Amino acid sequence: MNNNPRQVAFLALRDINRRGGLADVVLDQWLRQSDLSDINRRLTTELVYGCVRRRRSLDTLIDYLASKKSHQQHPDIRTILHLGFYQICYLNQIPNSAAVDTSVELVKQNGLTHFSGFVNGILRHYIREQGNCPLETPDSIFTCFELPQNPIEKLGILYSFPDWLIQFWLDSLGLEETKQLCTWFNQSPPLDLRINLLKTTLETVESEFKERGIAVHRISGLSLGLRLTGSVGAIQNLPGYDQGWWSIQDSSAQWVSYLLDPKPGEVIIDACAAPGGKTTHIAELMQDQGKILAFDSIKSRLKKVQQNSTRLQLNSIHPQQGDIRELKGYFEVADRLLLDAPCSGLGTLHRRADGRWRHDPKNIKELSQLQSELLEITQTWVKPGGCLVYSTCTLHPQENETLIQTFLSQHSNWKILPPPGNFTLSPEPEGWIKIWPHRQNMDGFFMVKLMKEPT
Repeated sequence: MNNNPRQVAFLALRDINRRGGLADVVLDQWLRQSDLSDINRRLTTELVYGCVRRRRSLDTLIDYLASKKSHQQHPDIRTILHLGFYQICYLNQIPNSAAVDTSVELVKQNGLTHFSGFVNGILRHYIREQGNCPLETPDSIFTCFELPQNPIEKLGILYSFPDWLIQFWLDSLGLEETKQLCTWFNQSPPLDLRINLLKTTLETVESEFKERGIAVHRISGLSLGLRLTGSVGAIQNLPGYDQGWWSIQDSSAQWVSYLLDPKPGEVIIDACAAPGGKTTHIAELMQDQGKILAFDSIKSRLKKVQQNSTRLQLNSIHPQQGDIRELKGYFEVADRLLLDAPCSGLGTLHRRADGRWRHDPKNIKELSQLQSELLEITQTWVKPGGCLVYSTCTLHPQENETLIQTFLSQHSNWKILPPPGNFTLSPEPEGWIKIWPHRQNMDGFFMVKLMKEPT
């Protein structure tokens, strides 16, 4: 068992880079194989996610300082340099000397001893150069280097995002808000809870957490939302986990079920249910009275829906495996339907460290076609007079506003409904809700409530 946090981080990053695996999945696999203390698990997690997020920035440092460009470096040396530079540039609690020494040790530990002098030299060279150029902001790690004049490329290097994404945000938000959004996405995500009123109260959970010394505060506008700040340890060990007192769910995602506004006794369809956060919230809002058909095409993901509903002691959820594009027999059965569509996740890039590198305009176009297809199918499952909520955790109009406008232009029997009276997020003039993370301090989301006209 490995108890060196930097070595575990190196092994995880090597797998991510070589095999293209999802960062969170690969990291979890390596953490399970390690023998790290809680504090070292946190360091490993920070190093892996940080190096994945900041890949472009870290590569640019190598490009400036080495005779060979980053993509020409030995892959393992490139990864070790990423780890060293990340600690020097972004982790103030780690002394520069420790960042250098541990990086050289990684070189030796992984059979690359002949690169020791190179790694030691390039990291110390940067420290000397940067020492002559005081940092003005956390992202001013290139003070001593001449960055491109093109604002798109410059911001992409500073904040480590692809150019196409920077261009999209600049067009949507302008320069200052783009910087704010980039800064927000480069922070570690908070941990939000949704209280299960069927089992406890917000005050009880709040009190239990404070007694354990865990920093917690309420979330504005969400009567059942709590945000944990600081270190919390293993989720399963937190008060009330086994009793089903709460679920982990970001603030933005909690708003989706409030927009759906399910009522006891209704038939609800959650068309893309896994892992079940919104499904279980719907059941709680219905007081666990009614029937929720929870669909997902992947058996392992659907199992998580069942596990979550079991822990929360909910009986109204009925998991159904199947691709909704191929299912028959659900014509006009739902009083309300939630289509939380598969999307690019461009509103949750702080949670999905590799998300910024996995998508491009072509991929988004393909996703929007899938989303349109799913909406076209599921709208037939809603009863006349019933409601459908379409939601995504992305900010791209092609997956959101444009898609909904096209749908409404083709279906005159559907219209946008305003949110319920107790819904405190303000909709856009068109009637949908769009959450920008840097403005509202929660994941980026899009949601809209549609009603099928009674016949």
